[in-house]
Amino acid sequence: MRHVDPRQIPTVYDQIGDRYSLARGEDPRIAERIHVALGAAATVVNVGAGTGSYEPRDRRVVAVEPSRVMLAQRPPGAAPAVRAIAEALPFRTDSFQAAMAVLTLHHWADVPKGLTEMQRVASRNVVVFTWDPEVFGSYWVTTDYFPTVGRVDAGRSYTIPALVEVLSGAEVFPVPIPWDCRDGFYGAFWRRPGAILDPTVWQGVSALQLISDEERETGMRRIAADLQSGEWERRYGHLLNLDELDVGYRMIVTRGG
Repeated sequence: MRHVDPRQIPTVYDQIGDRYSLARGEDPRIAERIHVALGAAATVVNVGAGTGSYEPRDRRVVAVEPSRVMLAQRPPGAAPAVRAIAEALPFRTDSFQAAMAVLTLHHWADVPKGLTEMQRVASRNVVVFTWDPEVFGSYWVTTDYFPTVGRVDAGRSYTIPALVEVLSGAEVFPVPIPWDCRDGFYGAFWRRPGAILDPTVWQGVSALQLISDEERETGMRRIAADLQSGEWERRYGHLLNLDELDVGYRMIVTRGG
């Protein structure tokens, strides 16, 4: 087993995550894709588990999460959780049949090391739900209203080919996001711009919390003005006819064992 000094554990969500569970939850359509990708694995480690969304309830799961604030928001009956980081998983090799990581890589200090650790502790599948920055960079929320988010994400995201290089033999699957996605992550509001103005919503999105207050408020004012004037619908009204959209989210899956 590997150990890490708790004082070295990143605590970004200890600073910004106290209202996370109010806007973030599990979308059953995305959950189904994750659970299928896990295959027949009976034991799963959820790395960067947060509040426990997407953890399968019909398998034995152990969660790994560095933030005390996030751990405190895990609901009663959630899988047991260990306070640790992806780069130093405190488990023996092949302790689990599968490892999963959902919208968490951008908070890791060393992504390749964390992925290598996932491969080490999982004897079969590794499942990563993340985004492709080359596609995500054209998302209208970023390009038109919060350009600083793009610069922040550029420094904390990996290209899909770079991830596949670490996860040798991995398959990549696009994950279109439904217009009424129940999980309030950054790309969930491609057809619901007004929702972004709700503090409960944006406080559950790390990308919008990590930019400055001034930059965030400027973007919010622009969205509100464009909704009122009809400018948003003039530019993006065609999205209102779509039930789902590929805004860059990807499932990366290795199948071992």
